[in-house]
Amino acid sequence: MTVASPESFQGSLQPQGWLRYFSFSLDHKVIGLQYLVTGFIFYLIGGALAGVIRTELASPISDFISRDTYNEVLTLHGTVMIFLWIVPVVNGGFGNYLIPFYVGARDMAFPRLNAVAFWMIPPAGILLISSYFISGAAQSGWTAYPPLSITTPAAGQVVWILSVLLLGGSSIFGAINFIATVLKLRQPGLKLMQLPMYCWAMLGTSILVVLSTPVLAGTLILLSFDIVAHTGFFNPALGGNVVVYQHLFWFYSHPAVYIMVLPAFGLVSEILPIHARKPLFGYTTMVYSILGIVFLGLIVWAHHMFTSGTPPWMRLFFTIATSFIAVPTGIKFFNWLATLWGGKIALNSAMLFSCAFIFHFVFGGITGVALAQVPFDIHVHDTYFVVGHFHYIVYGGTVFVIFAAIYHWYPKFTGRMLNEDLGRLHFLLTFIGFNLCFLPQHWLGLNGMPRRVAEYDPAFTTLNQASSVGALLMAVSTLPLLYNVIWSAFRGPVAGDNPWRALTPEWLTSSPPPVENWVGAAPLVHEPYAYGIPADQIDLDVTSGKDLWSGGRG
Repeated sequence: MTVASPESFQGSLQPQGWLRYFSFSLDHKVIGLQYLVTGFIFYLIGGALAGVIRTELASPISDFISRDTYNEVLTLHGTVMIFLWIVPVVNGGFGNYLIPFYVGARDMAFPRLNAVAFWMIPPAGILLISSYFISGAAQSGWTAYPPLSITTPAAGQVVWILSVLLLGGSSIFGAINFIATVLKLRQPGLKLMQLPMYCWAMLGTSILVVLSTPVLAGTLILLSFDIVAHTGFFNPALGGNVVVYQHLFWFYSHPAVYIMVLPAFGLVSEILPIHARKPLFGYTTMVYSILGIVFLGLIVWAHHMFTSGTPPWMRLFFTIATSFIAVPTGIKFFNWLATLWGGKIALNSAMLFSCAFIFHFVFGGITGVALAQVPFDIHVHDTYFVVGHFHYIVYGGTVFVIFAAIYHWYPKFTGRMLNEDLGRLHFLLTFIGFNLCFLPQHWLGLNGMPRRVAEYDPAFTTLNQASSVGALLMAVSTLPLLYNVIWSAFRGPVAGDNPWRALTPEWLTSSPPPVENWVGAAPLVHEPYAYGIPADQIDLDVTSGKDLWSGGRG
């Protein structure tokens, strides 16, 4: 007698309709949307904390919140935005939803582990936020540098560590799942070099997660011993070495930038060809550039430590390695431009956010190359120049791509279209607000304004007030997005199965898709970017999964 697997009973034993999004679902699409919605809730919380920070910095003295409260808010803001918004959304959210489609699978390799990875996030987030109200939140920033993290209120710092450990465990479980799904669940006949670019981005990201996140976990466990058991791993009063902590921390936390950015590279590489109606330019070079970023991303961490007493040979090595990482990144930039060049570009919301991402990331990359040079880095280290650079990479890069992806895949999620007028309003407010907020911070840093302080020289007041106005515009920009997403879910125009006339596999089924992703066998897509090729040369039998066309890559 054949015994069916538990996964085969998903449809009959689990809640249906909206209730399934509040359940321990094994459906990768439901889990992906759970990641997206939960991440956006934490984005609103992190954005509110950013509003508190910018309100305080609108004047040069501490007149809105106390210095200790400012430190707590600053720590919570950075932790929430990185670990509860960007990483879960670009990895777990879109990754869970799209990767099984792209490899032709019915689900992720380990559905239960997939669900566990998500359900570790809400309690971790609640634990982190509750520390502010219960025991006093951590005050040492998202880097938790000792000895500051050892001497500030212990309870809040320990709760922060527990929360980050849970979130790190979630990332590791997800990364293992993505690696197994991409490498082992591909359809027969589907080669690695025929996968959509987002698969390669997630494969590279997952390798970084598996290699670097355990190092952060071990480091934070040792730090918790210093706080609770009064050991001397990193406590200089007991013979500990704070520089060793920095090495261990940044071995994870610089790759963490690529853990946030590489999936965004993959998402934008899926969006641009569709809305430019052109094949993705230089597919092979883009794959190898991702692998190059993964390798170099693991050997550049100490450029964060040029002021920590690093010896000259180490400064030279990490300067060269960091400068080299601009090469694979530059390859991707020129490939995106070549994809747009001569295309039939549709300036919809998804494309506007994608193009803004390219602009912001190039600017952030240029300032990143500058920061890799020791004399310049020493001058601007721990100033607002670094804050501006970091946000151009992470918000101007990754978050803009998240917004582009929402506008692009919303019809797939819901079967309905978003309102383009509201989308363009959202883009305009976000673009203006973002640049008004973070562009002046480069000048502030060049002229000596330190970061992570609530009080500053009154000479910096005007630009800080401009930055705060920009933050206010970014907060307001969230309103049209929220209204658009909620209203369109019920009243938006019906999208049809494939409103973008895309060729990637997720669009070759109904919108929203059935539980098993396709009716019948999955389509076998060898050319996901075959735009501009005459339709009579492309014939996909979606029901049988037979690939009837294998033309050359355009």
